[in-house]
Amino acid sequence: MKKLLNTLYVTTQGTYLAKEGECIVVRVGDEVRLRVPVHSLGGVVCFGQVSCSPFLMGFAAERGLGFSFLTEHGRFLARVQGPVSGNVLLRREQYRRADSPEASAEVARSIVSAKVVNARGVLQRAMRDHGDKVDGVALEAEVLHLRACLMRLQQPAGLDAVRGIEGEAAKGYFSVFDNLILTREAAFRFEGRSRRPPLDRVNCLLSFIYTLLGHDVRSALEGVGLDSAVGFLHRDRPGRHGLALDVMEEFRAVVADRLALSLINLGKLKKSDFEIQETGAVRMTDDARKALLVAYQKRKQDEIVHPFLNERIPLGLVFHVQAMLMARWLRGDLDGYPPFVWK
Repeated sequence: MKKLLNTLYVTTQGTYLAKEGECIVVRVGDEVRLRVPVHSLGGVVCFGQVSCSPFLMGFAAERGLGFSFLTEHGRFLARVQGPVSGNVLLRREQYRRADSPEASAEVARSIVSAKVVNARGVLQRAMRDHGDKVDGVALEAEVLHLRACLMRLQQPAGLDAVRGIEGEAAKGYFSVFDNLILTREAAFRFEGRSRRPPLDRVNCLLSFIYTLLGHDVRSALEGVGLDSAVGFLHRDRPGRHGLALDVMEEFRAVVADRLALSLINLGKLKKSDFEIQETGAVRMTDDARKALLVAYQKRKQDEIVHPFLNERIPLGLVFHVQAMLMARWLRGDLDGYPPFVWK
């Protein structure tokens, strides 16, 4: 089983990363802030004005360590990765399946089904744990709606129909999402998704965690030799990593949404941790981003029982397991792709 390795997040502006032996050296000005052995890392994510030596990037590429570069506020810019590993026959089969409307609809139906089940589970958990603090009537109605969406997904359907059900389920889920926010502070009211830019604090938090999740899922897919840009539910578009977006759907509710709710409901993030720009866009402060990164890393260390393998593993390894299962399905070792269903 693959080991769960740390991700190095670099948020201090003006940082320079260099190679020293088998280590990454983190320098700010003339001061060495950190030395990290490369073998202990699964990836490096740089926010804002962070630079790296070409020798370090070459060394990292040889060892399969990828660098992702984001703006200071978390918008993805670029990724540096060494040669793609894996069997070219696997990627050729991925492209063949993606070109088949029937095969694409089959795997898309599995992924969306898992997304709906996991979203429903988040609502049911809120009703069970906080029944006296939430609008149980609204949540129960949406649980029934998601159940109906799931029943429709059990029947054969084309790709457009699957996308329609996914959009309907997501709209219903987010229509009651504000009920899951237990603090009644007006600063954390949620009235619907807004993305580019996020227009409230909750959307800002969700979008940032989705970016981190996307980095991890993409790394896992590329690690088994798949092309993260060629998806089934999300079709080809320049600059979009369709397969990473596909697999992310399974994790949005149980990883990203639950983490965002925990940070808000436990008071770990407050109104002052966010800044509203002149354009209306909302950004997190440096301290808030650092607190979120620590919480995300800690969340990935939580152990769960994987529903398909029936083994107890850290949550952060589930991305790699799902990538492996996707590859096994494409190779013909599995009759279908088993998506991740949270229990």
